[in-house]
Amino acid sequence: MNSSGSLYSQFSNSTPANFTVSCVGHLQHISIAIFLCLVFIVGFFLNCFSLWVFCCMMPKWNSGTLLQFHLVLSDIIITFSTPLMVAYIALGTHWPFGSFLCRLKIALLFVHLYGSVSFLTLISVHRYMIVVHYKRNPWMKQKKFVQALCAGVWLLMLAKGTACFVVFDTSQVGNQTQCLSIHQGQYIEMYFTINFILLILGFLLPFSVAVGCYSRLTRCVARINSKTGKGRAIKNKSNKMVAVCLVIFLVCFLPLNVIRTVGVIVKMFFPKDCNVLLQVETAYYVSWIIAGANSCFDPLIYCFGSQNFSKAIHSSLRKIGLRVQTVQPAEDQDDQTKDEQTKDPFTAHTNKDNISSSCL
Repeated sequence: MNSSGSLYSQFSNSTPANFTVSCVGHLQHISIAIFLCLVFIVGFFLNCFSLWVFCCMMPKWNSGTLLQFHLVLSDIIITFSTPLMVAYIALGTHWPFGSFLCRLKIALLFVHLYGSVSFLTLISVHRYMIVVHYKRNPWMKQKKFVQALCAGVWLLMLAKGTACFVVFDTSQVGNQTQCLSIHQGQYIEMYFTINFILLILGFLLPFSVAVGCYSRLTRCVARINSKTGKGRAIKNKSNKMVAVCLVIFLVCFLPLNVIRTVGVIVKMFFPKDCNVLLQVETAYYVSWIIAGANSCFDPLIYCFGSQNFSKAIHSSLRKIGLRVQTVQPAEDQDDQTKDEQTKDPFTAHTNKDNISSSCL
């Protein structure tokens, strides 16, 4: 860190005084603000609807429902900061809202992003435990344990958000006020260090855990007899859930982590390359739009991961006069697992329709 910091100082000392100002004179295309606003509106509607379904239409919750509910909460958090981000980009990356709101925006962004990653990872572990180890009584089926686990995640996210709130602030760069920007030279060494911590512990490690869990889940589901209606329904739902989770990790979260890493490296070691910095800045804002789209994809996990959630949605649609034709799959795996756990759903030949719901 010392060597990189000294290298950065050498570059900074040789940089003209007005160079940084010229790098922030570039206006982002208005389409970035428009798409960010659209993602915010769609995600806000879907997550408010999901929250209503969980709270008002699903009286009985199991451990999986708890994890999904907390994922909804982490998605809704971004609601409070997205309008400020839209205005910030529309105003040419100028922050007119003051220091407190800048700090709050940064804290909420970190809590939302890494809270979503954490709960998606826990949902992956939960699926793995109740499918691959369905004959056992894993701790991930216990609601009290999952509640304590979720509380621990929120405490960790609160600590991260508080640290960001205390450490980061606005900066005056030329005639513009910057907030969480690559052009804030006084924070670049801190951005550089924190980025790689978040990249490894906040993304790569959870992503590796999720991939490991879902690879085992896929092999487990592949053994289900697909000649029966229930078998095909379970396979289709499980495969869709795996696909959605991996798409969220790869499409939504990967670009943001990669582009942010490129940005801090360019700013640290090549601060004179203004054109590259501006291109990376634009790519960074686009990656935030893509990352925010995870709040639009997450409701699909609730549909594929919980038959009770799907039933609640269909019930809600029927109340407003809409009817949806669905194929009735096997029942959800509840925390209080019954007789079906004693039967091996993959080797039972006497009754092929008797497929364990733990492979949902």
